Amino acid sequence: MQLMKVDPRALKDNPDSTRQSKSTPQADALLLATIKAVGVIQPPVIFPEAGGNGYVIEAGHRRTRMAIAAGLEEIDVIVVEAANDNGAMRSMVENIAREPLNPVDQWRGIERLVALGWTEEAIAVALALPVRQIRKLRLLANVLPSMLDQMAKGDMPNEQQLRTIAAASSEEQKEVWKAHKPKKGDTAAWWQIANGLSKTRMYARDASFGDDLRQAYGIEWAEDLFGPADEDNRYTTNVEAFLGAQQEWMSSNLPKKGAIVEVNNWGQPELPKKAERVYGKPGKGDSTAMYLDREGKVQSVHYRMPEVRKSAGPVGPAGDEPEEPGGEASVNGKTRPDVTQKGQDIIGDFRTDALHEALARAPIEDDMLMALLVMAFAGTNVRIDSGANDSVFGLRRFQRHVARLYSTDGRLSFDMNSVRVAARSVLIDVLSCRRGMSNSGIVSRIAGAAIGADGFLSNMGTEDFLLCLSRQALEAAAKEAGLQPRARVRETRAALVDHFASTEATFVLPAALFAPDPKDIADLLKHGDSIDEENGFGEATSDIASDVQPDAGGDANGSDAPDLDQDPDDGVTTTDDTSDEEETAYGIAAE
Repeated sequence: MQLMKVDPRALKDNPDSTRQSKSTPQADALLLATIKAVGVIQPPVIFPEAGGNGYVIEAGHRRTRMAIAAGLEEIDVIVVEAANDNGAMRSMVENIAREPLNPVDQWRGIERLVALGWTEEAIAVALALPVRQIRKLRLLANVLPSMLDQMAKGDMPNEQQLRTIAAASSEEQKEVWKAHKPKKGDTAAWWQIANGLSKTRMYARDASFGDDLRQAYGIEWAEDLFGPADEDNRYTTNVEAFLGAQQEWMSSNLPKKGAIVEVNNWGQPELPKKAERVYGKPGKGDSTAMYLDREGKVQSVHYRMPEVRKSAGPVGPAGDEPEEPGGEASVNGKTRPDVTQKGQDIIGDFRTDALHEALARAPIEDDMLMALLVMAFAGTNVRIDSGANDSVFGLRRFQRHVARLYSTDGRLSFDMNSVRVAARSVLIDVLSCRRGMSNSGIVSRIAGAAIGADGFLSNMGTEDFLLCLSRQALEAAAKEAGLQPRARVRETRAALVDHFASTEATFVLPAALFAPDPKDIADLLKHGDSIDEENGFGEATSDIASDVQPDAGGDANGSDAPDLDQDPDDGVTTTDDTSDEEETAYGIAAE
């Protein structure tokens, strides 16, 4: 390396200069004025011409041109040895260090270095850039040259549009550019160009199928170099093959009580007719629906079909379901209720799951267990049928719970632990807040409040549940969470979902708590003020012995009183009858 004086007019431009974009007239005028005032401060870098006697400029093309324009006869230059790559890397580094290169020049410069024998890893080390960034820039260098020329003028698409354009083939780019090429002096309609080149992508991270199905369907993964570095960014544009492989995987992995369903226009699964979606914990009798969402992911939901009645006749108290407070009947068609009917269903599921969890695990005193057991049998989902009737439903289940309290000779023989297990099991089978046939009415709400089941309620700060709330309910929830309500309902809902997801806080709608409605409490207390209900033959009972109701299967004068020595569980039925294998489903283990 040496410093020498040369005539700037004798220097030759490097045809492989990194900076190809022309500078603005204003920048050239400013540099010319500086050179006229103080001369060339930073000498240009030159190297001997290969096969000739002249010198080629490696760095300082603009300074040389402006020195000639200023009329300088000689300028100082730094002479270096010619590099194997004709000075391409030194020119690249020098230009980047002096001023950020135009993106197009940077893309072209990297391609030139690769053509001269530089590896991607070596370029990354020299430029202090990640190898992934070098590969990304190389991909952008494959953009149609005429598009690159337009971008070099400062007319750049946004990142997403650039991704779409760079991922397309040259032939596709030519066709779209021909249709949307801007007129001279105009900017390009990059959004139209990107739309013309966009293709639906299916990502490997969303695939449930394995490599065997991928090969069978001829799916090849491509790498999205613009995606986050810590994610699997492989994708395919062969949408039909991807969805076919997903469908075959679902068919091979369908659960025992499962079905593959379609989705509606809103991307929601189309469940069978009369099916009731389960938002809480699925039971053993519930079914599973599998489907593909709009992104091609395999999703599943649980649903419950209505029970099939085995006998006709009056349904008894289970059919007299009390209307939920705040339901549609109280709306009068003017103001939307705070919670929709679907929201009430979700609340019922959450309440029941929390109630069962609390009954299985929460500390409960023995006297409280007895009180809860009495209230459970007062639920609206419990029927007492005649033991003389052969079609008694649910009898075996209650006999199983009580059987552990008896010895082999039929006598009561138990310890307190056995009583606790049996009592909790019966309460779990009887008490329910679900809407429909199994609803226990006000007694389940009182029971939940008494044992602290509110503490077992699931997080309601989800998209599914918040969609069921009105504007006023959403705004109240936002204020409670310390958030400012947004102008639009969906923005407030999205802010709440993000808040509860990021903070891992639990949201429970106050109206979903177990505390019963005072009106329902008052209605319940009325029964305690009145004399015992009349029996089925119109005779009023006035003594304590009348607490034992006459057998419904007796003769016309009601003389067939129940045998006090008979099995106390005979004839007690419930609408929820699950299998024996569920005995330990709630963590209850018999001694």
